[in-house]
Amino acid sequence: MAFGGFNQGSERQPTSDINMVPLIDVMLVLLIVFMITAPLLTHSVKIDLPKAASQPNEEKPETITLAMDGEGQLFWNNAPLAAEVLKEKLAGAAAQQPQPELHLRADQNTRYQKIAEVMSAAREAGIEKMGFITVPNE
Repeated sequence: MAFGGFNQGSERQPTSDINMVPLIDVMLVLLIVFMITAPLLTHSVKIDLPKAASQPNEEKPETITLAMDGEGQLFWNNAPLAAEVLKEKLAGAAAQQPQPELHLRADQNTRYQKIAEVMSAAREAGIEKMGFITVPNE
């Protein structure tokens, strides 16, 4: 808002200031509105809920251990397995619900190529969870 005088002869420049009174009024009104509505937002109804003694039913999936020795011989849950039957066994395991976890154990002398082939066959069969079993250092 500009303020000036009615004297035309004076060479005074008009002064301009921001009028803060309306802004302060709006802020005070908003403050009062929030002070009134804030306690209403935390209002809750007290009820007595029933209590149950049941536990959640957690079904652990079966685990399959696939072991390989240094010569490349395969063992399905510690039973010898021919390499030709591996894909059929993996496909059967992938079809189960819930799907079992495949634990892969390999001898230190097993070639990486053989491990990669077994992992690829498991992925092609649809096995989702696969892990390696190792012996920790003592």
